Amino acid sequence: MSAGARGGLYEPEREAADPAQRDAGSLAQLQVQLARCYERIPFYRRHWDAARFHPDQVRTWDDFTQRCPTIDKKQLVADQAEHPPFGSYLGIDPSEVVRIQASTGTSGVPTLYGVGAEDWARAGRAFAMTQWAMGVRPDDVVHFAFPFSLFFGGWGVLYGAETIGATCLPIGANDTQRHVELLFRVGSTVLEATPSYVLHMAEVARELGHDPARSPLRRAIVGGEAGGAIGPTRARIMEAWGLESVCDSGSTSEMFPFCTNTECTAMQGPHLWSDEVWTEVVAGDDPHRRLPEGERGAVVYTHLWRTSQPMIRFAPGDAAVMTTEPCPCGRTYPRLAGGILGRLDDMLVVRGVNVYPSAIEHALRSIGGLGLEFRVFVDRREAMDEITVQAELADDTPGEDERAQLQRRAAEALRYHCQVRIGCELVAPGTFERATLKARRVIDRRAAAGV
Repeated sequence: MSAGARGGLYEPEREAADPAQRDAGSLAQLQVQLARCYERIPFYRRHWDAARFHPDQVRTWDDFTQRCPTIDKKQLVADQAEHPPFGSYLGIDPSEVVRIQASTGTSGVPTLYGVGAEDWARAGRAFAMTQWAMGVRPDDVVHFAFPFSLFFGGWGVLYGAETIGATCLPIGANDTQRHVELLFRVGSTVLEATPSYVLHMAEVARELGHDPARSPLRRAIVGGEAGGAIGPTRARIMEAWGLESVCDSGSTSEMFPFCTNTECTAMQGPHLWSDEVWTEVVAGDDPHRRLPEGERGAVVYTHLWRTSQPMIRFAPGDAAVMTTEPCPCGRTYPRLAGGILGRLDDMLVVRGVNVYPSAIEHALRSIGGLGLEFRVFVDRREAMDEITVQAELADDTPGEDERAQLQRRAAEALRYHCQVRIGCELVAPGTFERATLKARRVIDRRAAAGV
C-alpha cells in the first residue's frame, strides 16, 4: 500500500493537487507521449500524416483538441486484421508483452490487447487509487462477481484490491446461488459487479431465505452499464443490501486497465484521473470542439503514460457531462456528472425528441411497486418510430385497481423524464432473463419489420 495512503485519499499530494499545476504537468507528459507515438508507432504516424497533424503543433490543450484526429474501435479492428496479432499500434516489441487480454466484437474475432510489464505495474497503482477512493480498505473482503476471462473487466479491479492489501474472493462468473452462499459464509464486505447483477443477487438471496439488508456487505462497486450512476437504481441497491455506498465506475477495453473514471464514496459522479488519462467531452458531431462544462457530449480519452497500445484521442461513443465543481472528498480532479450516460448510438429519436435508455431506467426505478427488469421495444408504425416499455411488477402482484394506478404512474414518470409519450405495459415478475454482464434492454424491431 502507498506510504501516503491515509484517511480518504490514497495519494494525497496527487489527488488534492492544484488543478492548474496538475494539468500543466499532464500537458508536458502529453507532448512526450505524442512524440513517442509518432516516432515508434506506424499506426499513428500514418493516421496523423493523413490528417496533416504533427506533435509539434501541440502547445496547449486547445491545440490538442482542435488539431489531433480521433480514433475509434473500427480503425483499431481493421488495423489488427491487416497487421496481426496486435496491429501496428503495439508500441513495444512483442517480446515485451507480459499480458494478453481481448474483447470480442460483433464479428466474433477477438481484438487483442498487449500490455508491457511497466504498464501493468502502473495499472496496479492506478487501480489501487481508484479502489481506495471507492472505499476499499485492507481489512475488507472483496467479492468479485465480474467475470474473469479474456476481457480486462475483472482483472484490473482485482489487481487494485490486491495492491491495497484487501482479502479478495475472485469468484467471477458463477451460479448466482453460489455467489450468495459464499458472500454470507465468507463475510464479504465489498461486492463488485454490474448494477443489474447486484440487484439480481438480492432477489436470489431472498429466495434462499436470507435478508440481504442484514448481510455483511457495506459497499458495492458497480460498472459495465449505466445503471450505477442513476439515482433511483443506486437507491434500490443501497436499500436492498443495506449499504453505506454504491460507487459507479466506467471505462472501455481499449482504455483498461488504466483508471479513467471512478466514483468516490461521496457518490457525486466519477472522478477523471486526468494525470493518467486525459478526458475530453466534445460535440457529438465535431470531435475538435470541446464543450463547456454542463453540456452533454461525446467522451474522448487519451493515455498519457501507457506505452503498450496507447490510445490517443480514442472515441468510444459514450455520452457524458463534465464538471469541475468541488467534491466533498477533497479530490480536485474533474468529474463526470451522472457518470457515463449511455452510448451515443443508443439514443432513440422519437417524434423529434432524443430519448436515452438511461432516462427510461431513471423513470422506472423511481416508481415503487415495479420489479427489477424491463425491456424497451422500438417499432415503426405509419412512418413514425414508437417506443413501448414492458416493466416487471414487484414480487407482490397488485390487484386490478392498484395495477392500473401503477401503470399510470409509470407512464407519467416516463413522459416526465423522457419528454415524450411512451407506451408502458406491466408484466409478471421474473418475465425477463437476468444478466450477469451488461443488461441488454433495448430491442429494436424496425429492421425485422423491413424498416
